[in-house]
Amino acid sequence: MTIERPDPLPLGARAAIFDFDGTLADTAHIWYEVDHTFLSRRGLPYTPDYPTRLAALGFVGGAYYTIERYGLSETAEQICAEWTELSHELYRRTVVLRPGAKDYVQRLRSAGVPCALATTNDAAVLYDMRHIDVASLFDACVFGAEVGCGKDRPDIYLEAARRLGMDVCDCLVFEDIVPALRSARIAGAHTCAVRANDRSQAWDEAKKLADMWIEDWHDL
Repeated sequence: MTIERPDPLPLGARAAIFDFDGTLADTAHIWYEVDHTFLSRRGLPYTPDYPTRLAALGFVGGAYYTIERYGLSETAEQICAEWTELSHELYRRTVVLRPGAKDYVQRLRSAGVPCALATTNDAAVLYDMRHIDVASLFDACVFGAEVGCGKDRPDIYLEAARRLGMDVCDCLVFEDIVPALRSARIAGAHTCAVRANDRSQAWDEAKKLADMWIEDWHDL
Protein backbone atom coordinates (compact mmCIF):
# COMPACT_ATOMS: atom_id res chain seq x y z
CA MET A 1 0.00 0.00 0.00
CA THR A 2 1.34 3.41 -1.00
CA ILE A 3 0.72 6.33 1.34
CA GLU A 4 0.68 9.61 -0.55
CA ARG A 5 2.40 12.56 1.08
CA PRO A 6 0.37 15.75 1.18
CA ASP A 7 1.28 18.43 -1.36
CA PRO A 8 3.60 20.83 0.52
CA LEU A 9 2.25 23.84 -1.43
CA PRO A 10 -1.49 24.60 -1.11
CA LEU A 11 -3.97 25.82 -3.73
CA GLY A 12 -2.39 23.80 -6.52
CA ALA A 13 0.49 26.27 -6.85
CA ARG A 14 3.80 25.14 -8.34
CA ALA A 15 6.15 27.80 -6.93
CA ALA A 16 6.35 29.99 -3.82
CA ILE A 17 7.25 33.65 -3.37
CA PHE A 18 7.98 34.90 0.16
CA ASP A 19 8.05 38.34 1.71
CA PHE A 20 10.69 38.79 4.42
CA ASP A 21 9.80 41.45 6.99
CA GLY A 22 6.85 40.43 9.12
CA THR A 23 6.26 37.28 7.07
CA LEU A 24 9.40 35.17 7.48
CA ALA A 25 10.98 37.24 10.24
CA ASP A 26 9.69 39.41 13.09
CA THR A 27 11.31 42.75 12.34
CA ALA A 28 8.63 45.29 13.28
CA HIS A 29 10.54 46.22 16.44
CA ILE A 30 13.59 47.13 14.37
CA TRP A 31 11.66 49.47 12.10
CA TYR A 32 9.87 51.09 15.02
CA GLU A 33 13.30 51.90 16.41
CA VAL A 34 14.59 53.12 13.03
CA ASP A 35 11.52 55.28 12.41
CA HIS A 36 11.55 56.79 15.90
CA THR A 37 15.26 57.59 15.64
CA PHE A 38 14.98 59.03 12.14
CA LEU A 39 12.02 61.28 12.99
CA SER A 40 13.27 62.37 16.41
CA ARG A 41 16.55 63.54 14.87
CA ARG A 42 14.43 66.03 12.91
CA GLY A 43 12.03 66.93 15.68
CA LEU A 44 9.17 65.22 13.87
CA PRO A 45 6.32 63.25 15.52
CA TYR A 46 5.94 59.50 15.06
CA THR A 47 2.44 58.33 14.13
CA PRO A 48 1.29 54.70 13.70
CA ASP A 49 0.23 55.25 10.07
CA TYR A 50 3.79 56.13 9.04
CA PRO A 51 5.33 52.60 9.12
CA THR A 52 2.16 51.16 7.61
CA ARG A 53 2.53 53.44 4.60
CA LEU A 54 6.25 52.75 4.24
CA ALA A 55 5.83 48.97 4.39
CA ALA A 56 4.51 48.72 0.84
CA LEU A 57 6.74 51.40 -0.69
CA GLY A 58 10.22 50.09 0.06
CA PHE A 59 13.31 52.19 0.61
CA VAL A 60 13.25 54.57 -2.35
CA GLY A 61 9.49 54.98 -2.55
CA GLY A 62 9.33 55.40 1.21
CA ALA A 63 12.04 58.06 1.08
CA TYR A 64 10.16 60.10 -1.50
CA TYR A 65 6.98 59.71 0.53
CA THR A 66 8.80 60.90 3.67
CA ILE A 67 10.25 63.91 1.86
CA GLU A 68 6.82 64.92 0.59
CA ARG A 69 5.01 64.21 3.86
CA TYR A 70 7.38 66.17 6.08
CA GLY A 71 8.69 68.74 3.60
CA LEU A 72 12.30 67.60 3.97
CA SER A 73 15.12 69.13 1.95
CA GLU A 74 17.18 65.93 1.93
CA THR A 75 17.43 63.69 -1.11
CA ALA A 76 15.93 60.20 -1.31
CA GLU A 77 19.46 58.82 -1.55
CA GLN A 78 20.45 60.50 1.72
CA ILE A 79 17.38 59.19 3.53
CA CYS A 80 17.88 55.66 2.22
CA ALA A 81 21.50 55.74 3.33
CA GLU A 82 20.47 56.80 6.84
CA TRP A 83 17.81 54.07 7.06
CA THR A 84 20.34 51.50 5.88
CA GLU A 85 22.89 52.67 8.44
CA LEU A 86 20.33 52.56 11.27
CA SER A 87 18.96 49.12 10.38
CA HIS A 88 22.07 47.35 9.13
CA GLU A 89 23.66 46.41 12.45
CA LEU A 90 20.31 45.51 14.03
CA TYR A 91 19.55 43.08 11.21
CA ARG A 92 23.07 41.66 11.21
CA ARG A 93 23.08 40.93 14.93
CA THR A 94 19.50 40.19 15.92
CA VAL A 95 17.21 38.99 13.14
CA VAL A 96 16.25 35.31 12.98
CA LEU A 97 13.51 33.56 11.04
CA ARG A 98 10.20 32.85 12.71
CA PRO A 99 9.73 29.31 14.09
CA GLY A 100 8.99 26.86 11.32
CA ALA A 101 9.71 29.29 8.47
CA LYS A 102 13.09 27.93 7.41
CA ASP A 103 11.89 24.33 7.73
CA TYR A 104 8.94 25.07 5.46
CA VAL A 105 11.03 26.74 2.75
CA GLN A 106 13.53 23.89 2.84
CA ARG A 107 10.72 21.32 2.68
CA LEU A 108 9.34 23.00 -0.42
CA ARG A 109 12.71 23.05 -2.15
CA SER A 110 13.37 19.42 -1.19
CA ALA A 111 10.07 18.57 -2.90
CA GLY A 112 11.23 20.36 -6.05
CA VAL A 113 9.17 23.52 -5.51
CA PRO A 114 11.00 26.67 -6.70
CA CYS A 115 11.11 29.39 -4.02
CA ALA A 116 11.86 33.11 -4.34
CA LEU A 117 12.28 35.96 -1.90
CA ALA A 118 10.52 39.20 -2.88
CA THR A 119 11.29 42.08 -0.53
CA THR A 120 11.42 45.86 -0.55
CA ASN A 121 14.20 45.74 2.03
CA ASP A 122 17.74 46.63 1.04
CA ALA A 123 19.92 43.87 -0.42
CA ALA A 124 23.01 44.96 1.53
CA VAL A 125 21.09 44.69 4.80
CA LEU A 126 19.66 41.22 4.20
CA TYR A 127 22.78 39.71 2.66
CA ASP A 128 24.83 40.72 5.71
CA MET A 129 22.65 39.05 8.33
CA ARG A 130 24.58 36.82 10.71
CA HIS A 131 21.88 34.21 11.40
CA ILE A 132 20.19 33.90 7.97
CA ASP A 133 21.78 33.11 4.61
CA VAL A 134 19.04 34.30 2.25
CA ALA A 135 21.16 33.66 -0.84
CA SER A 136 21.30 29.92 -0.16
CA LEU A 137 17.78 29.61 1.25
CA PHE A 138 16.05 30.68 -1.98
CA ASP A 139 16.35 29.92 -5.67
CA ALA A 140 16.04 33.63 -6.43
CA CYS A 141 15.99 36.89 -4.47
CA VAL A 142 14.32 40.03 -5.81
CA PHE A 143 14.67 43.41 -4.11
CA GLY A 144 12.44 46.43 -4.58
CA ALA A 145 15.28 48.57 -5.86
CA GLU A 146 15.72 46.15 -8.76
CA VAL A 147 12.20 46.67 -10.07
CA GLY A 148 12.01 50.37 -9.26
CA CYS A 149 8.79 50.37 -7.26
CA GLY A 150 7.19 49.13 -4.06
CA LYS A 151 4.69 46.40 -3.39
CA ASP A 152 1.78 48.70 -4.08
CA ARG A 153 2.49 47.56 -7.66
CA PRO A 154 2.83 43.93 -8.82
CA ASP A 155 6.21 44.25 -10.57
CA ILE A 156 8.23 42.48 -7.88
CA TYR A 157 6.04 39.36 -8.04
CA LEU A 158 6.16 39.25 -11.83
CA GLU A 159 9.95 39.50 -11.70
CA ALA A 160 10.22 36.82 -8.99
CA ALA A 161 8.10 34.45 -11.07
CA ARG A 162 10.20 35.21 -14.15
CA ARG A 163 13.44 34.40 -12.31
CA LEU A 164 11.96 31.11 -11.16
CA GLY A 165 10.98 30.32 -14.75
CA MET A 166 7.32 30.17 -13.74
CA ASP A 167 4.07 31.84 -14.71
CA VAL A 168 2.98 34.11 -11.86
CA CYS A 169 -0.44 32.43 -11.96
CA ASP A 170 1.26 29.25 -10.76
CA CYS A 171 2.88 30.97 -7.77
CA LEU A 172 1.68 31.25 -4.17
CA VAL A 173 2.71 34.55 -2.57
CA PHE A 174 3.14 34.71 1.22
CA GLU A 175 2.66 38.27 2.55
CA ASP A 176 1.63 40.10 5.69
CA ILE A 177 0.45 43.50 4.42
CA VAL A 178 -2.72 44.34 2.54
CA PRO A 179 -1.23 46.42 -0.34
CA ALA A 180 1.19 43.59 -1.14
CA LEU A 181 -1.52 40.92 -1.08
CA ARG A 182 -3.66 43.10 -3.33
CA SER A 183 -0.82 43.60 -5.84
CA ALA A 184 -0.02 39.89 -5.88
CA ARG A 185 -3.66 39.15 -6.69
CA ILE A 186 -3.62 41.77 -9.46
CA ALA A 187 -0.56 40.02 -10.90
CA GLY A 188 -2.57 36.79 -10.97
CA ALA A 189 -0.83 34.93 -8.15
CA HIS A 190 -2.43 32.85 -5.42
CA THR A 191 -2.05 34.55 -2.02
CA CYS A 192 -1.55 33.52 1.59
CA ALA A 193 -1.83 36.10 4.37
CA VAL A 194 0.62 35.51 7.22
CA ARG A 195 -0.10 36.77 10.73
CA ALA A 196 2.70 39.12 11.76
CA ASN A 197 3.91 40.04 15.22
CA ASP A 198 3.08 43.66 14.46
CA ARG A 199 0.33 45.63 16.14
CA SER A 200 -0.14 47.78 13.04
CA GLN A 201 -1.02 44.83 10.79
CA ALA A 202 -4.52 45.02 9.29
CA TRP A 203 -5.03 41.32 9.93
CA ASP A 204 -8.79 41.08 9.43
CA GLU A 205 -8.53 42.86 6.09
CA ALA A 206 -5.57 40.71 5.02
CA LYS A 207 -7.49 37.49 5.78
CA LYS A 208 -10.47 38.62 3.73
CA LEU A 209 -8.32 39.62 0.78
CA ALA A 210 -6.10 36.51 0.56
CA ASP A 211 -6.98 33.09 -0.82
CA MET A 212 -5.83 31.54 2.48
CA TRP A 213 -4.17 32.57 5.72
CA ILE A 214 -1.95 31.18 8.47
CA GLU A 215 -1.29 32.27 12.03
CA ASP A 216 2.26 30.93 11.98
CA TRP A 217 4.48 28.62 9.90
CA HIS A 218 3.57 25.53 11.87
CA ASP A 219 0.08 25.79 10.33
CA LEU A 220 1.60 24.42 7.12
